[in-house]
Amino acid sequence: MATRSDVSVGEGVVAKKQNRGPPLKFLAPLIYAPILPLIRIGLRRNPVVRDRLFTAVLAGGFLHGFYLVTDLYDVESKS
Repeated sequence: MATRSDVSVGEGVVAKKQNRGPPLKFLAPLIYAPILPLIRIGLRRNPVVRDRLFTAVLAGGFLHGFYLVTDLYDVESKS
């Protein structure tokens, strides 16, 4: 009788890709979160550009979060 280790060594074994690093899509807030106060401090003398850039980065953060949540729900609904 074949043991379980004999079957795994045989044909039809699919090697799974091992993900060794953290998913980079979850590390994006570490990049854009510190940028928000730097925009407010660095562009004090130009309030129009400061407010537009701050709003654009903040909207990008919300869109990124929305993408992650909808992607998560999509994966959960498929399984």
